[in-house]
Amino acid sequence: MLKDLEIIAVLPAKDIVRARNYYRDVLGLEPAVTLDEENLLYRCGKGSVFLLYQTDNAGTAKNTQMGWVSADIEAEMQDLRSRGVVFEEYDFPGLKTENGIAATPAGKVAWFLDSEGNILTVSEGL
Repeated sequence: MLKDLEIIAVLPAKDIVRARNYYRDVLGLEPAVTLDEENLLYRCGKGSVFLLYQTDNAGTAKNTQMGWVSADIEAEMQDLRSRGVVFEEYDFPGLKTENGIAATPAGKVAWFLDSEGNILTVSEGL
């Protein structure tokens, strides 16, 4: 059954070299496996995995594509800001950020864009 299987996030990159550099230099991540020159597999905490692959479709989604859960969102954001990450500010009905953080019924959430225009999150309390 699917509920018992691990999942993998899949993120597009228009320029895989630029994306690899961003994920290394800004987010501090190295690929665990280079499948080929257009497909990079990353491993994060608790066995989570994501694939970064080259495609011209990168940056076209207008929704959150992937996120990390942290025990201390403010500390995580401070570290990411020191590396050049800029957090998005939103003001929609039912969702407003303050200093990059939205308080939601599920917990605190902050959004940022990667080098390819993908919308990523850091959250606390989910």
